[in-house]
Amino acid sequence: MGSTASGTGFPADPAGQYSLATFGAGCFWGVEKSFQKKYGKSIETLVGYAGGVADQPSYKQVCTGTTNHAEVLQVKYKESEIPYKDLLDFFYRMHDPTTKNRQGGDTGTQYRSAIFYHNEQQKDAANTSIKDLQHHFGKHTISTTIEPMGTFWNAEDYHQDYLNKNPHGYECPTHFERSWDRIHELYGGE
Repeated sequence: MGSTASGTGFPADPAGQYSLATFGAGCFWGVEKSFQKKYGKSIETLVGYAGGVADQPSYKQVCTGTTNHAEVLQVKYKESEIPYKDLLDFFYRMHDPTTKNRQGGDTGTQYRSAIFYHNEQQKDAANTSIKDLQHHFGKHTISTTIEPMGTFWNAEDYHQDYLNKNPHGYECPTHFERSWDRIHELYGGE
């Protein structure tokens, strides 16, 4: 069922035209589809694994929970077109950031809510976002981890763009865009 994951994300961009953002928000199929639906051709996406200890992890290994990798989406975008803070805002609204190591029926550290920062500016923005957005979730504490990027391992080819290739495939029911008003209703935000 596919080969071992290999590679490390998008090719280098020596001209500095693009930025990368990496998010864990549960099953990477639904995360990828949500970001594609929101941003369309303004972004490029890859799904993979980050934050773990194994070299070249496979999907099967990551699913055991023993590698500590998260299923993640890497987004290639132009900061001049989509500011990082806008990606962060959408990230919090497209999944449940208050459930530790879980999205819907998917449980385990591989499904954690996580922001993998690529530089100090992203780290600062991610830390600030939690402080600024916590009030929207009321007494439900944001459990999103903020972790250094480290190595991004591409997921196997069959995972890339999975829900576009398999439109009737499993999609986590927590992956959809919510308004902040709806989040206030659901979580008792202030």
